[in-house]
Amino acid sequence: MRDLAPLIVTAELPEALQSRADQLRREHFPPERNYLNAHVTLFHAVPAPYEDELKDVLAAEARAKPVPARLEGVMSLGGGAALKLSSPAMLELRERIADRFHGLLTVQDQQAPRLHVTVQNKVSSTKAKALQAHLAAAIEPRDFAFAGLALHRYRGGPWELVKRWSFRG
Repeated sequence: MRDLAPLIVTAELPEALQSRADQLRREHFPPERNYLNAHVTLFHAVPAPYEDELKDVLAAEARAKPVPARLEGVMSLGGGAALKLSSPAMLELRERIADRFHGLLTVQDQQAPRLHVTVQNKVSSTKAKALQAHLAAAIEPRDFAFAGLALHRYRGGPWELVKRWSFRG
């Protein structure tokens, strides 16, 4: 029987930024809910029956050069804080994938995302604002390139890695 767990697509951060984001997440994310590494979600729930086609699409996209991006600073999540990212090229890549799976995506996945890395969530607004202020003074905007794409299965909490594709171009 085929696994019907929804599929999650993420953009892979370069090693140094991934390490820093993971550290911030360990320090500030409520520990009882912190069972994921830092990540940039492109799609939250692609239907499982399309896994093979999605793998082909991600592999094809990964043949390109690393995708340029910028760490802009800090972003409020209301009850949390995130690293705000910008990348027109990643949003274009995501749109190509969305077009390919048109009619199969959830309402959430039909919308273009605000690219970010969550480092704190589901805390009081006071605690969130304090971290946002702290990070705003500590985070230096800088350019980087996404390292690749990854596919995961949602398991009701922790995700199961299916496969990673590094950009090769």
